[in-house]
Amino acid sequence: MSDARGPLAGLLVADFSRILAGPYATMLLADLGAEVVKVEGPGGDDTRSWQPPVRDGISTYYLAVNRNKRSIALDLKDPEDLAAARELARRADVLLENFKPGGLARFGLDYDAVAAGNPRVIYASISGFGSGPKGAVLPGYDLIVQAISGLMSLTGDPDGEPFRAGISVFDVMAGLHATIGVLSALNARHESGRGQHVEVNLLSSALSGLVNQSSAYVAGGVVPLRMGNSHPSLFPYEPLPCSDGELIITAGNNGQFRKLTEVLGVPELAGDPRFDQNEKRTANRAALRPLLVERLRTRTRMEWFGDIIAAGVPCGPINTIDAGVAFAEDIGLDPVVTLGAIPTVRNPITFSETQPSYRLPPPELDEHGAELRRWLTDEERSA
Repeated sequence: MSDARGPLAGLLVADFSRILAGPYATMLLADLGAEVVKVEGPGGDDTRSWQPPVRDGISTYYLAVNRNKRSIALDLKDPEDLAAARELARRADVLLENFKPGGLARFGLDYDAVAAGNPRVIYASISGFGSGPKGAVLPGYDLIVQAISGLMSLTGDPDGEPFRAGISVFDVMAGLHATIGVLSALNARHESGRGQHVEVNLLSSALSGLVNQSSAYVAGGVVPLRMGNSHPSLFPYEPLPCSDGELIITAGNNGQFRKLTEVLGVPELAGDPRFDQNEKRTANRAALRPLLVERLRTRTRMEWFGDIIAAGVPCGPINTIDAGVAFAEDIGLDPVVTLGAIPTVRNPITFSETQPSYRLPPPELDEHGAELRRWLTDEERSA
């Protein structure tokens, strides 16, 4: 069906997922050359109606994670459509789904049923809380996982309310973990000749992704709490006010802190016994912060930005999304690719030999249904 190039060219992915985690994973696979068939119910992916904002009447949420795919609308309760879905699963190298655990079993599209006719299939399932008896019944929404995992308890001002992250961070993280799982299983298939079932759930992705914060409890017995924009183990590593707004400054080691004090004109702070080691700076942040702010307030954030960066100390302004995209463009990252009339954000991976490709704009519902149905009923291909 495709002349796609890339490291995954030649692979067929049956995408039975919807909303974010699954579609994000399959879009990444598609960008790398896989042929992805997006299977939608008659009403389409839920995110088609998640608007505003829109681009030419289409939800930008949907557009974010569905390029390089072909869409077929199948009603799994209809015998002919179900037969097409099963044939697609039989031919697929990868099947990815995020139904409730066990939800596809009644259609004969669960792992055991699909693997019986396609033992080489990599079957990836994304759920909210796993497939165990207690987790399987829980609804798997990112916001709920942000709450249950503890992320919201870490987000916001110390004396304020817990906050959600600005994106569905664990949906994205689970999509990345699912992609890693699929690629690992494909590599294992080269040796064994067999596929396998890959399972990812949002809560496990969340606890893994909380990294130092979950480790603080698991390894150290410490329950982290909200610290606003401050870091529990580093200082300075937060926004600091300049004359016209805040600048993020992250002096992550003693050398960077020394360079920062030199740029600010207070080199004596680097030799102060209260501040000469990271642990001391973190413990004495209440004394150090006003000394840094006193100097920073004498100039604008962009004036300081240029000088601090030039000195080799990481820092950056707090941008809105439009300024973030503009910054990426300015430094040559080329963040936007346009397919037809639809601008999308470039795949973040670059290769020296097998670059990602951008072939198809996000499809309309059932846009490729007719050609896919013909292909799925081709007797020669079915043999």
